[in-house]
Amino acid sequence: LAVPISACRLQDCLSANTYSPQKCEERMRQLYLCCQSMYETTDGRGESTACPMPSAVHRWLNLHPTSK
Repeated sequence: LAVPISACRLQDCLSANTYSPQKCEERMRQLYLCCQSMYETTDGRGESTACPMPSAVHRWLNLHPTSK
């Protein structure tokens, strides 16, 4: 699974930007999309310490639509 890789990239970004999440939104999106994919392929039963619960992933993605 790519979840741990996405989580590490997000952590690197947050560390490099003094924990300013707004500077790392694209990394957050990558992680949450990866988590969403995991939950979809496992019917919501997938588990990863890097992913919040499915409802939080869904809510975050709805609150942060892509601008592209």
